[in-house]
Amino acid sequence: MQAVGYRWWAQGEAGRLGLSGWVRNRHDGSVELLAIGDAAAIDRLAEACRAGPRAAAVSAVIASEAEDDGSQGFEERATA
Repeated sequence: MQAVGYRWWAQGEAGRLGLSGWVRNRHDGSVELLAIGDAAAIDRLAEACRAGPRAAAVSAVIASEAEDDGSQGFEERATA
């Protein structure tokens, strides 16, 4: 869901967990996130994403393996 501060919220959660990567909205209304770091921290982020920020209505979180793209820190990216 967009327009509820999900990217901002996800950036804060990822930073708090010490993860690198990025988050961006998709044109279809979904949110895409790449998290790089400790597997346990990534699992905690995925669990947090299932609830999302207070105003979010999360219908699903789909996790899959991805390659490290070399991101340093965690950032919001433009809609793709």
